[in-house]
This record gives sequence, C-alpha cells and structure tokens, in this order.
Amino acid sequence: MSVNADQIAYWNALAGATWAQLQDRLDRQLAPLGDAALVALAAAPGESIIDVGCGCGASTLDLAQAVSPGGHVLGIDVSAPMLAVARARLEGLATATILQADAQSHDFTPAAADGVYSRFGVMFFDDPQAAFANLRRALKPGGRLAFVCWRPLSQNAWMAAPLAAACAALGETPPAGDPDAPGPFAFADPQRVRTILAGAGFVDVAVDAHDTPINGGDLDDAVAMAFRVGPLGALVREQPHKAEPARAAVRAALAAFETPAGVLTPAAVWIVSARG
Repeated sequence: MSVNADQIAYWNALAGATWAQLQDRLDRQLAPLGDAALVALAAAPGESIIDVGCGCGASTLDLAQAVSPGGHVLGIDVSAPMLAVARARLEGLATATILQADAQSHDFTPAAADGVYSRFGVMFFDDPQAAFANLRRALKPGGRLAFVCWRPLSQNAWMAAPLAAACAALGETPPAGDPDAPGPFAFADPQRVRTILAGAGFVDVAVDAHDTPINGGDLDDAVAMAFRVGPLGALVREQPHKAEPARAAVRAALAAFETPAGVLTPAAVWIVSARG
C-alpha cells in the first residue's frame, strides 16, 4: 500500500465531494480560525508560500492576496473534488498554482519557499514527522511554518455536542479512535505536535491555544451541517440509517447555541508556528 493511501482514497470519495459541495458554509465557519494562523505566518508581498491541504482554495486565495505583488502560492492537496473547486476559484490568478499531490512525499525542489501554511490540512499524514521533514526541506533556511489544527473533540462543542446527542438518542457510546491515528484530532496533544516538529528539524516551535465561536448559520443549516461533516457526519456516512432517529436530539443540542446571529458554537484550536 502506498503512503497515505487510506486518506487519499477517503478525500477522493464522498468526504471530498461533500466538502466541495459545502465549501461556502465551511469557509464561513473555518475562516476565523484560519485567519489566526495567517496572522502567525505573516506572509508578505513578494514571498513564496506553500498551502498544505489547500482543499477548495479559500486559504490559497487569502495567501495569494497577502503575497501580492510579486509573490506566489502553491496550493497542494490530494482531493480531486476539492481541487476542482479551488482551480475554478483561482482561475486567472497568476500568483497561485494548484497541485494535486501528497505533501508528505512530493519533491518540492528547489527549496525556495519562505513559508508553509495549513488550515486543518496537516493532521492526516501516515508519518507526520516524515511529512514535516519534507516540508522543512521545501523551505529556505529560516523559513516559517504556521498552521491551525483542532484541540480535543471534547473542547469543540460544534462537533462534540451533536455527536453526543446523536449517540445518546441511539443508545450508543461515542466512537473512540486512536488519538494518534491520521484524522482531525491527531494533533490534539500539544506535546505530540512539539515532538513531531522538533523531530522534523523545526525550531522555535510554539503551540498556542485559540478559542472563538464559529457560525453554523441558522438552526436548520447547523443541523444539516452536523450530519454532513465532522465526527457525526462520518458516523452517518458509514451508517446512514442512524441519521433520522437522531435528528431531533441533534437539533435540540444545537438549539442551545442559537443566537440572533445564528448558531454560534465554541471552537478550540492550536495555532502552531515554527522555523525551519
């Protein structure tokens, strides 16, 4: 089996298609979190940046604006459905290029990047230390790394609350996976992140907590999203018959976060920065 084969298959099947279909709503939710990592990276005009796990291209577009004039952004991802959206969004933009490839193994020579950035795109590597070592080699000496990743599920009510409500309604225990396995919460442990980056050759590693509510839209939108993405979305994709029996409970759980501005649920992330 090739490197990251399971994740490549996953993001080229229903998961990638779902994220491509929902990109407007997901961008609205994730933008405030990605923006915090953009501040940490501090991309400047004329710089060369690699956007790892660029998905549907929102972060690549933000970076392209930051490095203009004279700079360039390479958006790299394994998901063909998501990259199709990214290419359409970035069509005609000379400061950005989209590449379907695996950042763990792609040859980035020559080592010319000023920075590496990611918005929730670096938690899915089979061998994260090897992946970050490869990304460090893509940087100029002293180049910068900044990314945002999830803290534990229990601290992220926008995913935890609907999952817990659904499992309670179904009389099930929430699934417990391997905390170090590739997936959204693979970097929930800050010491693991520090160890991986140090082992990959990065220095000046900082792992800072960042908390902010994210907007899931109105209650109907928030419920629909809960059944499409995140841990509950993964559960019902594999077992779709469980969705309807859990819907009322999920709606009640998310209604607790309803405000005049929409459903605002707590999100908890790490903003990680380092130098190569």
